[in-house]
Amino acid sequence: MSQAMTKQELFELVGQELGKSHWFEIDQDRIDRFADVTEDHQYIHVDPVRAADSPFGGTIAHGMLTLSMIVHLCETFAPDIDGLQMVINYGFDKVRFAAPVKVGKRIRAVAKLLEARERAGQLIVKTKVTIEIEGEAKPALVAEWVTMHVVSKM
Repeated sequence: MSQAMTKQELFELVGQELGKSHWFEIDQDRIDRFADVTEDHQYIHVDPVRAADSPFGGTIAHGMLTLSMIVHLCETFAPDIDGLQMVINYGFDKVRFAAPVKVGKRIRAVAKLLEARERAGQLIVKTKVTIEIEGEAKPALVAEWVTMHVVSKM
């Protein structure tokens, strides 16, 4: 969303799709760097030779890597609210990893606004985010993402 909106305009978007992101490739270098940061070096993520003999036929992204891409993928269509100072990750009400993201695949986010409400002078926003895998029927994950929108004026 490119233009700032009022909180009332945000409330009116509940139930609607917010947008779809660009496609984003998950390559082995990104998977390896994520493994280094998280100390999760399971072979299905970082050893292409050994992973070739796994049920996946090659390396796959960590589920948490895919989940962590939500911020980047949703930033182009996240609601911009009048007086917005910052957006804080508040949590997830639900996360389901439905299908693995194989190395070299492209993913994108599709988001639908589930809820927007005021709480303690801020806005709490719940968005259903589906991370799709290009060319595949099942999504990589579906999450209910909760963010706190800190605004200077309500």
